[in-house]
Amino acid sequence: MGNPQIHMYFVPGLAAGREIFRNLTFPETKYQIHILEWLIPEKKEALSDYSKRMAAMVLEPNAVLVGVSFGGVVAQEMSKFLHLRKLVIISSVKTREELPKRLKVARKTFAYKLIPTSLVLSASDITKFGIGPKTKKRLKLYQEYLHVRDKQYLDWAIKNMITWNRLEKIKGVVHLHGNNDIVFPVRNIDGYINIEGGTHIMILNKGVEVSEKLIEIIDNN
Repeated sequence: MGNPQIHMYFVPGLAAGREIFRNLTFPETKYQIHILEWLIPEKKEALSDYSKRMAAMVLEPNAVLVGVSFGGVVAQEMSKFLHLRKLVIISSVKTREELPKRLKVARKTFAYKLIPTSLVLSASDITKFGIGPKTKKRLKLYQEYLHVRDKQYLDWAIKNMITWNRLEKIKGVVHLHGNNDIVFPVRNIDGYINIEGGTHIMILNKGVEVSEKLIEIIDNN
């Protein structure tokens, strides 16, 4: 008998769906891929409680958990309730100290409460607060994958991204980050694996390279 398949669970970015992972490729004989969908949070639900509900969707032990951007924050909180083979975050942050200055200011001034979320949120609303991409081309691409339009989710997710309170990074977390990420600039990031030329949406436009790095990380476990 061969080795059992490695189960990989992916958590998408803020308001995004499974489509953001369409350019990732893994050998089907070795890996089984699971894409987690965002749950709608309860009113005023704590991030830890929400993450516990998300973690309940990881059904296989010793799985690999991968989170992108805000999904990386949630994946790290989910890991407290799971026994993982590997925890990987992409285009994300490991502590609140890695957040850029503009988000720290938004945290202190409660400016995030002024973000005009609605049942149909535009990508430009998100980028005003440095949460999404900024160029028109990347905005258009990002908009194509912005699928969760529920106002309660959007308000909750933006608040929890900006007010995330983790002070110490989780032991063993592996961080893939692009050196051209302007949402979470690398000058604020410690201990990451660089993807040369990678932007905040490198999961889309550098899928082959990201896939190769993920396989390398898992194989070196």
